[in-house]
Amino acid sequence: MKFHKEGRVSISIAVIVGFILIYLGTQTFGQVVWLKLLLVLLALFILISILQFFRKPDRSLAVLHPDLVYAPADGKIVAIEEVEETEYLKQKCIQVSIFMSPLNVHINWNPVSGIVKYFKYHPGRFLVAWHPKSSTDNERTTVGVQTKNGTDILYRQIAGALARRIVWYVEEGDEVTQGQEFGFIKFGSRVDIFLPTSSKIQVKLNEEVRGNRSIIAEI
Repeated sequence: MKFHKEGRVSISIAVIVGFILIYLGTQTFGQVVWLKLLLVLLALFILISILQFFRKPDRSLAVLHPDLVYAPADGKIVAIEEVEETEYLKQKCIQVSIFMSPLNVHINWNPVSGIVKYFKYHPGRFLVAWHPKSSTDNERTTVGVQTKNGTDILYRQIAGALARRIVWYVEEGDEVTQGQEFGFIKFGSRVDIFLPTSSKIQVKLNEEVRGNRSIIAEI
């Protein structure tokens, strides 16, 4: 299993903490069997949790599909609704929201290919990711991409109560390719996609989706 570069520091800390707990369990509390076992299990739990969080599965796309929008993240569909997008698209859109639990892969992939026409980082609050105002009040990034056929879509990385660090790899003017990484969100959060109202949505509410594998919509 490969691990994401964003996890280097966290994994290193988890290993150090694990060694400390195991040392305490074997050297300091070695005579107290139940406490020794508890500390060793705690060390293993922390390490395994961090490793699974930063896992990096191979999700490369063999073929690009300009008329399809792929899921930009793993998670559960928590919203499919028509909204007024006021930051970049400035029109009615279909918003599809994906909630990422701490157990999901937290890599974010470009759902389409095109040119980044708009990018902005917004500092903000840390409401729980499923809160209705998290899309507009939380710390977030906004990425507006125009596809080769001229369709504009927008997607957002949104921080949650646990996720307090958003990482992005795109800037305004970049050419992005469907299926490539555009960012990472640490420890659980949400990604919103805003699509034209004419889009044919291919997912349902509460459906589990996989980044770079599940098709969100046809545009």
